[in-house]
Amino acid sequence: MIDRLPVGATIGILGGGQLGRMLSVAASRLGFECAIYEPGSAPPAGQVAARVVTAPYGDEDALRAFAATVDVITYEFENVPTAALDILEETCPIRPNRKALGISQDRLTEKEFLNGLGLQTAPFAAISTADDLTAAVKGIGVPSILKTRRFGYDGKGQVRLGSDADIGRAIEEMAGSDAVLEGFVNFSHEVSVIGARGLNGEIACFDPGENLHDDGILRTTTVPARLSGAQKADAVLLTGKILNALDYVGVLGVELFVTPGGLIVNEIAPRVHNSGHWTQNGCVIDQFEQHIRAITGWPLGDGARHANVKMENLIGADMDRVADLSADPGVALHLYGKAEAKPGRKMGHVNRITPKD
Repeated sequence: MIDRLPVGATIGILGGGQLGRMLSVAASRLGFECAIYEPGSAPPAGQVAARVVTAPYGDEDALRAFAATVDVITYEFENVPTAALDILEETCPIRPNRKALGISQDRLTEKEFLNGLGLQTAPFAAISTADDLTAAVKGIGVPSILKTRRFGYDGKGQVRLGSDADIGRAIEEMAGSDAVLEGFVNFSHEVSVIGARGLNGEIACFDPGENLHDDGILRTTTVPARLSGAQKADAVLLTGKILNALDYVGVLGVELFVTPGGLIVNEIAPRVHNSGHWTQNGCVIDQFEQHIRAITGWPLGDGARHANVKMENLIGADMDRVADLSADPGVALHLYGKAEAKPGRKMGHVNRITPKD
């Protein structure tokens, strides 16, 4: 029998950024309280959550006290230190599980896991030294891209190689970090699927969205994506395969390259995902509520879409457009409560709604 958390239970969220903020809002609609654990001061999620614990992930006493006051723990980003999770899990269940988090924290482990499921990825090789990179470039070729195995996001921790002459610079920019070299993929566009799996193994996926990036940062997601019926089915089925292989509980983002030879998995994210923000205005139950439902043992929503949506991230100076955007009757505005609009910083997003095709 599934252990369903009752209304009034407390959900602990590791991380206080915009994803934690939107998870807290969704949880509150279902009658849950959220407690945020965040090392930084005045996090965006703290403006809407019931309470915030401000402490580093190395503070064992704070971690134990936090775990003792919540009923389930989830997270809004992948790079939670393993030692902190060890302490938290002594007291409280963590969902999604540690397996999913560990795989997604390391790009090499992630690609090996995906290949083990029979899924296609870009060609890749593990890199620790300049000799490793020289040999890998000979096998994979250029153009290619060198990425740190851990702690990369929004285009950070990546170096593009256009020729053999870039090898020295690439190794220098890695600064001794273990890395993985990825060959470029001949793809027409990128799509992503937001899938969810419940405690009882139930799976529900939202429609794939088509993503456009600028300088490594997601700029827009458009739904419906340019996919054939067969491609859409393949995208959803492979997402379900990943969810089951991980014995996953919660929402997972799967980024895919669309190629003439089929779908290639770029990466997975064991959390609610930027490319799923369109669900807030395109579905009855959005990705944030879906995640809360999954980790608390509630039934999942079906993810059905009732509108076409184009999600656009508001980055840095885009905040200057807020007054005009707020006056547009076809736009739903979502701001994150961040005090300072810095270049490259996600400040909010908008969902442009049109009738469903």
